[in-house]
Amino acid sequence: MNAATPAAAGGRPRAFDEEAVLDRATEVFWRHGYDGASLSVLTGAMGINRPSLYATFGNKEQLFRRVFARYHAARVAAARAALDRPRAYAAVEAFLRASADGLTADDHPAGCLSIQGGLACAPENAGIAGILAAGRAETEAALSERLIRASREGDLPDGADPRAVARFVMALSEGHAVHAAAGATRSDLQASVDIALRAVRRD
Repeated sequence: MNAATPAAAGGRPRAFDEEAVLDRATEVFWRHGYDGASLSVLTGAMGINRPSLYATFGNKEQLFRRVFARYHAARVAAARAALDRPRAYAAVEAFLRASADGLTADDHPAGCLSIQGGLACAPENAGIAGILAAGRAETEAALSERLIRASREGDLPDGADPRAVARFVMALSEGHAVHAAAGATRSDLQASVDIALRAVRRD
């Protein structure tokens, strides 16, 4: 049962919980991608009509931006928590293992919204792919920053390029998203993590 949202000063109360409705929209975009998520499917899943969607969230693109902003904030927070480990190996391991677990969790569609949301978009929706790419680039930048610091501290294998390692870690995580959506298990992904960690292990 959705709780009514309190009325703004002088405004009319909404008859739905905005955060819960955004969660339902997230699942639709995650399962169908931006182009595949029709307004009919979105409003049906969200339990609201089109006028309510437009009045509260704007158009479909503005709704997606709200959805992705919430998703990305949570993802970046989790990534930064993993990268806060004191050693580079532990930071990369925590990042990749948490990612593999998240991609195969059973409380949302398999894979990753930042990949499935706009892996392929119609030309008129190219901006959506750009939003998702920018989100992935922000995570890669955080990884790169952490590994550059590790390199300065002598905490990476000799000769390792921290930016190249960051790109490799992101490429693995993004590839895992595709495999998870296709049915790869958590143990499948974690086995790949075991191999990848050799890139940051100091012997």
